[in-house]
Amino acid sequence: MFYRGKYADGGDGREMAPKRQRTVDPGCSFYGSPSSSFMYNPAPYGYVSQPPLPPPFPVVRLRGLPFDCTEADVAEFFHGLDIVDVLFVHKGGKFSGEAFCVLGYPLQVDYALQRNRQNIGRRYVEVFRSKRQDYYKAIANEVSDERGGSPRASRAKSYDEGKDSAEHTGVLRLRGLPFSATKDDIMDFFKDFVMSEDSIHIIMNLEGRPSGEAYVEFENADESKAAMAKDRMTLGNRYIELFPSSHSEMEDAISRGR
Repeated sequence: MFYRGKYADGGDGREMAPKRQRTVDPGCSFYGSPSSSFMYNPAPYGYVSQPPLPPPFPVVRLRGLPFDCTEADVAEFFHGLDIVDVLFVHKGGKFSGEAFCVLGYPLQVDYALQRNRQNIGRRYVEVFRSKRQDYYKAIANEVSDERGGSPRASRAKSYDEGKDSAEHTGVLRLRGLPFSATKDDIMDFFKDFVMSEDSIHIIMNLEGRPSGEAYVEFENADESKAAMAKDRMTLGNRYIELFPSSHSEMEDAISRGR
């Protein structure tokens, strides 16, 4: 999975804030009286103040997740927080029970930590502070697995070949959408294609919240096949997977979310 953020490298929410510039009364006896030959100049010529550091990267690590855990489960676990990305960690081609969760704001990390040792299903989940470099290292490992010869990579390759050979009906399923994605965002993602808001269907889960999936109806099968060139391109901070679908599958998904 490929995601990006605009936060300081290595930030884990515990760095000391930059020290405030000390100001000293020029009349202080330590620096001499106003008539003294030595005078403290609080803002010497050419002094340039340092800009504030960017906020720490808002990511937490989860451990002890159920092995059938989904992104929607993690979003429900952190209900009320803005989820930018969920990256499940695999080892040897198998889900390790760990994940990284990128949040919308650094302040939300403290709220996420309050969910430590609460349950997803029958498993209690541990929540830890993490760092940007750990998150991106995990992404690199996932990419390496996909390029290597692991069973997981072989399944992924087979799945991609299935996408290429699938029959197109003019409908594509999108997976991995940001939970905050709107129809306008999806229209912008497919800006090279003609579509209306009515042709975009964002799928909701049973609680009435976005599931991270959507269906898009194109003018014809040739258009949907051409749109597959956008597979695994990014929308916001998320890379989006595209799958050939059908009107019946789309209607079933829409009805389940009602």
